[in-house]
Amino acid sequence: MTVPKLELRGVYKAFDGTPVLQGIDLVVGAHDVVCLIGASGSGKSTLLKCVNLLVPIDAGEILFDGVDIAAPGVNPNEVRERMGIVFQRFNLFPHMTVLDNITLAPRKVHGVSRDDAETQARALLDRFGLGDKADEYPDRLSGGQQQRVAIIRSLATEPELMLLDEVTSALDPELIAEVLDVIRDLKSAGMTMIVATHEMGFARDVADRVCFLDGGVILEQGPPEEIFARPRRERTRQFLQRIVEAGRL
Repeated sequence: MTVPKLELRGVYKAFDGTPVLQGIDLVVGAHDVVCLIGASGSGKSTLLKCVNLLVPIDAGEILFDGVDIAAPGVNPNEVRERMGIVFQRFNLFPHMTVLDNITLAPRKVHGVSRDDAETQARALLDRFGLGDKADEYPDRLSGGQQQRVAIIRSLATEPELMLLDEVTSALDPELIAEVLDVIRDLKSAGMTMIVATHEMGFARDVADRVCFLDGGVILEQGPPEEIFARPRRERTRQFLQRIVEAGRL
């Protein structure tokens, strides 16, 4: 039996006594793309932060290649070395060039030589259409370019799993497409990803499975054609109807 790349079992998290995740069960196979959809405050971002161990869970298990990474004694830094996470804010170091932003973690965390790190970084920049931006500083780039650099920075550590948290939310509409194209490219290359997104058309086109979160639970999940065309739960139908009315699906 094949072990899933990631499995969440009964994950529970509360902040100041208020439940945010209420028993999340989720299985992500290798090379799967799972999109998390739902209203703001439904728990999508917290779920990703729990997977990356940025937020400790209160109960449950998070199995990464069959090992419970939420168990006591696990070194979170060693786990994070195998994952990439990108947030809606780019979080680039403004005083460092694009090249230095990308090569920092490979050099300082993974012990890669500067020459090798820069060779890999330049190859990634070329791959995603930013080959001429290596020596620029972040404030000289558009929002879409900065977000692509943030994704490349995560890819530079050769992660086994990418977590993308509303990576287009801070972008102007005309810049969204270039970031979504990067994610499509990653899917084509076989990257395992969990993507929290408000871009329903993108989720419909790219996801292997869509999970609708509401009130800290996965209320419904399935292939995108089922979730978007034939949702079973009334709450899912209400959410999607509002998305349609807003012209986002």
